[in-house]
Amino acid sequence: MKPDLFQSPDYYLLDELLSDEHKMVRDAARAWVKKEVSPIIEEYAQRAEFPHQIVKGLGEIGGFGPYIPEEYGGAGLDQISYGLIMQEIERGDSGVRSTSSVQSSLVMYPIWKYGNEEQRMKYLPKLATGEFIGCFGLTEPDHGSNPGGMTTNYKDMGDHYLLNGAKMWISNAPFADIAIVWAKNEEGRIHGLIVERGMQGFTTPETHNKWSLRASATGELIFDNVKVPKENLLPNKSGLGAPLGCLDSARYGIAWGAIGAAMDCYDTALRYSKERIQFDKPIGAMQLQQKKLAEMITEITKSQLLTWRLGVLRNEGKATTAQISMAKRNNVDMALTIARDARQILGGMGITGEYSIMRHMMNLESVVTYEGTHDIHLLITGMDITGFSAFK
Repeated sequence: MKPDLFQSPDYYLLDELLSDEHKMVRDAARAWVKKEVSPIIEEYAQRAEFPHQIVKGLGEIGGFGPYIPEEYGGAGLDQISYGLIMQEIERGDSGVRSTSSVQSSLVMYPIWKYGNEEQRMKYLPKLATGEFIGCFGLTEPDHGSNPGGMTTNYKDMGDHYLLNGAKMWISNAPFADIAIVWAKNEEGRIHGLIVERGMQGFTTPETHNKWSLRASATGELIFDNVKVPKENLLPNKSGLGAPLGCLDSARYGIAWGAIGAAMDCYDTALRYSKERIQFDKPIGAMQLQQKKLAEMITEITKSQLLTWRLGVLRNEGKATTAQISMAKRNNVDMALTIARDARQILGGMGITGEYSIMRHMMNLESVVTYEGTHDIHLLITGMDITGFSAFK
């Protein structure tokens, strides 16, 4: 088991833009990842198994709903703190960050923003500690980039709702205690429902044979005449804008998280380039390797500035969906490019589990697709700057 020697790059002294609280939160998350995630994650990824023992620790470092107010069990932190926590967790593994950001932005966020006080008090404190784990049911077998075409539906049966349909590619589904499920009512309006494990007709089969996010549990949500109590309907927002509002928060976290994966690949490649000798000198002294490393740190620095500014805008309530979309697309693409270049610097060693790079690369192939594909985010930016929708 190799020690975690990670050193975070800060080429533009961006720490000077962070408050003492930001740095304290980040450093706590970083220390936890080094102690609890790095030593075990390669083994769990090889076994395609989620490390359940880390859930409590994720809660303790603020990995679940850090911006949720303290009265509901959250840490009451700002958006930059949230981003920094996601960065550090994804530096460890994208799958672990997926568990964290789904819980935070796709489960706790809608209950906090769209739920009533009874729902907030019932679920949020247990979700904040990890006593409950949640998942988010939006994507369907035939409706990925077009979630508005969903066919999952519910009917009003008088004293309850009857839910039918299916969701797929759902992080946390196999072991989630609750699911925030988006479904159409009889008028075709989209609403959110809190579905609890144990409700008759609700099953969560696991998705196997993944080459990506192997340390994250993925599954389906199947609803076969599930009776959902009427008090489990999220009352304060409906329409497609409701789940998309959750995705804004999650995509923002991904923009930060991808930097963490890129940092880890860069740091690994930089250290290796100083130690690996070829032609009687370190490969870091070769022009082409220096080119790769210089481009890596440049792109990481640009992404750091992009997300920091976006965090300021989020704190001020000014960040737009399109701005968040740009950061998610740019930073994940940046991280993928860095992972591939870092793998080349390590040569054959780059494909082994002795180093984290290949695992990051495989994980990022999911991150570039989920919560809005690379191409969809380009079209969101295109629509924003031209005023024309290319979606229809």
